[in-house]
Amino acid sequence: MVKDTKFYDQLGCSPDATESQLKTAYRKGALKYHPDKNAHSPEAEEKFKEISHAYEVLSDSQKRQLYDQYGEEGLEQGGGMGGGMAAEDLFAQFFGGGGGGFGGMGGMFGGRDPGPKKARTIHHVHKVSLEDIYRGKVSKLALQKSVICSKCEGRGGKEGAVKTCQGCQGSGMKTMMRQMGPMIQRFQTVCPDCNGEGEQVREKDKCKQCSGKKTIIERKVLHVHVDKGVSSGTKIDFRGEGDQMPGVEPGDVQFEIEQKPHPRFQRKGDDLYFHAEIDLLTALAGGAIYVEHLDERWLTVEILPGEVISPGEVKVIRGQGMPSYRHHDHGNLYVQFDVKFPQSINGPADKDGAPTTMTPQQIKALESVLPPRKPQAIPPPDAMTEDFQLERVDPMEGSRAKGMTDMDDDDDEMGGGGERVQCASQ
Repeated sequence: MVKDTKFYDQLGCSPDATESQLKTAYRKGALKYHPDKNAHSPEAEEKFKEISHAYEVLSDSQKRQLYDQYGEEGLEQGGGMGGGMAAEDLFAQFFGGGGGGFGGMGGMFGGRDPGPKKARTIHHVHKVSLEDIYRGKVSKLALQKSVICSKCEGRGGKEGAVKTCQGCQGSGMKTMMRQMGPMIQRFQTVCPDCNGEGEQVREKDKCKQCSGKKTIIERKVLHVHVDKGVSSGTKIDFRGEGDQMPGVEPGDVQFEIEQKPHPRFQRKGDDLYFHAEIDLLTALAGGAIYVEHLDERWLTVEILPGEVISPGEVKVIRGQGMPSYRHHDHGNLYVQFDVKFPQSINGPADKDGAPTTMTPQQIKALESVLPPRKPQAIPPPDAMTEDFQLERVDPMEGSRAKGMTDMDDDDDEMGGGGERVQCASQ
């Protein structure tokens, strides 16, 4: 699905038109609207400029891809990508690149050699899961392309029925003369007998399989090898597997690898990142977490008792990241821990079933294993004091509570505030 069809509409083609169809449409439009044939029609001159610009974009495979995906805005932002045949080059090829041209425009349209002609490249995006990139995969992808008609071998009609146009002797061009005052000007124009094709075939002699178009649409299945560890954006080329047309080199097919988002892992280069949530007891007293890897293995990660995992801390499992593209090693797997604190720590329930506060024995047990309490600022003996209790913040008051976080951020910017815990990694 293309973003904008304006250039295709100006040429009178559909967005899936082949290069041959684009050339034919441009040739007919240029002949119809050329200023020399419409000397007193500004509308025709403007139309000629429009179709020339449209073909200049669509005949360049890179510009056409940009236009199909992003429209004219994409061409402006990604401009300067040359490589295609400009409209004036095509005009010089179709209507003669020597002297003259239409109305003495040889200097405008004549000139440089466009080089060997080749059909446009077909571009496709191949979306691949992270699991397939980790393990490697061969994908079978089907596409439709133009191939030379096998029945008429690209002639467009029965053998012997396709004749060289006598009006232009097969060149597709006719040399015309016109008098401008005392001067006689010679110029070239598209042969009206064959519309610039250089060949003629009667309707009854046209090939029944391709209807005289010389090519047909064929379905092709390609095997795309997705190598282990390949990066998103990598392009895989199939030379000569694109569109075919008589008298030109077959085009290419290019697949661009696009990695799909993954629900558990994030990838940065050859490294993987995994987010693990653990409870406070595991963070303090140790335990095990289990990670399901991309090849269906389960990794067991032991947290040693007393190791103490801080909230946000990052640990590394070396050699368990992505396979390095075309190498024999692997990146690392980084695990970031989110420590889930309990909402409360309660002692045994009372006789009515309601939880009570922690017992002195529980408090002593914690004090025996945890670092001592940090000394607090104590009011002087003669200070006036009042006792208060903390309450949970109502969800509706969340925005007011958030103001404290914003204040802390401001303090950080000004260099103030309390100490911050640095996340350790190893």
